[in-house]
Amino acid sequence: MASQVLAAYLTPRRAVAGALLLLLALVPLLAAIFAQPFYVTLFTRIVIFALAALGLNLVLGYGAMVSFGHAMYMGLGAYAVGMLSFHGVGSGWVHLALALFAGLMVALAVGAICLRTSGMAFIMITLAFAQMLFFLAVSLKEYGGDDGLSIANRSRFGAFNLADPTTLYYASYTCLLGVLLFFQRLIHSRFGMVLRGCKSNQRRMQALGFPTLRYRLAAYVISALVCVLAGALLANLTRFVAPSYMAWTVSGELIVMVVLGGLGTLIGPVVGAAALLLLEDLLSSLKLGVPWLDTLINRHWLALIGLFIVFVVLAMKQGLYGRLVARERDGRDREMPLLRQ
Repeated sequence: MASQVLAAYLTPRRAVAGALLLLLALVPLLAAIFAQPFYVTLFTRIVIFALAALGLNLVLGYGAMVSFGHAMYMGLGAYAVGMLSFHGVGSGWVHLALALFAGLMVALAVGAICLRTSGMAFIMITLAFAQMLFFLAVSLKEYGGDDGLSIANRSRFGAFNLADPTTLYYASYTCLLGVLLFFQRLIHSRFGMVLRGCKSNQRRMQALGFPTLRYRLAAYVISALVCVLAGALLANLTRFVAPSYMAWTVSGELIVMVVLGGLGTLIGPVVGAAALLLLEDLLSSLKLGVPWLDTLINRHWLALIGLFIVFVVLAMKQGLYGRLVARERDGRDREMPLLRQ
């Protein structure tokens, strides 16, 4: 009986999610065993972008709001850390508080405007606001302008100093787990039900008496603040900030991560971020021992990644992780007639 209950609970979807999170938890230990400290840096970047993709997925996957401006919030978080460090403020609490406050104010203003539109207009307005902040960052010559700004020291949180790569990794991983747990509760709450209802039919939700604009704005702000947090961590990882963090191409990469992993799935963005960034690292440095082939792959690895994305979208429309979720849902639907008998 216990084995049947365990088999019913431990579905392929949950097994993949658990294995991925466990593997991420063991990265510093595995890097030390194999004497490859570079992998701590690589997976810190993966965890940070997974965090940002999670934030975007809240509005894109569950709310059907295609935002091409979420890199703007990553840039805000990064510049908050960079500017304060430039002026000699090393406290991570101050960095985080200012970053989240700035992100909150911008997200409220931008969201209140963008959410009064839909479809292509929403996409273009989010892109326009992101470009405005991008060129504002370029104009800040005191903070490096287009060349960017180096950060002398990473953030300090009392006894915890993010200068240690392992500490920074586990700080990022803890943030990822915290956001995953929070989103898991949020999505299955009344708030999440209304948000998903707006995705299906916003007019019907309004007719039922729900203030849909308020719900969608709250989702947009929460999504933006998660990206702000990711941006602050990214600045600590690279010890550098630049306007390129806010480029529309970064927003595009986040969308690709969400779609690649699985729209509207909790772990999907994490899977998508890991798959995309690991593939980038692998192809850009792959050595097969055939000089002409190695040169071809190393120079044109972006084209190969593009082919991989096209293959996933065509062969697994729900995404890498979303495919598992869809198969599990289909299996439950097939079992329902048997349960009714």
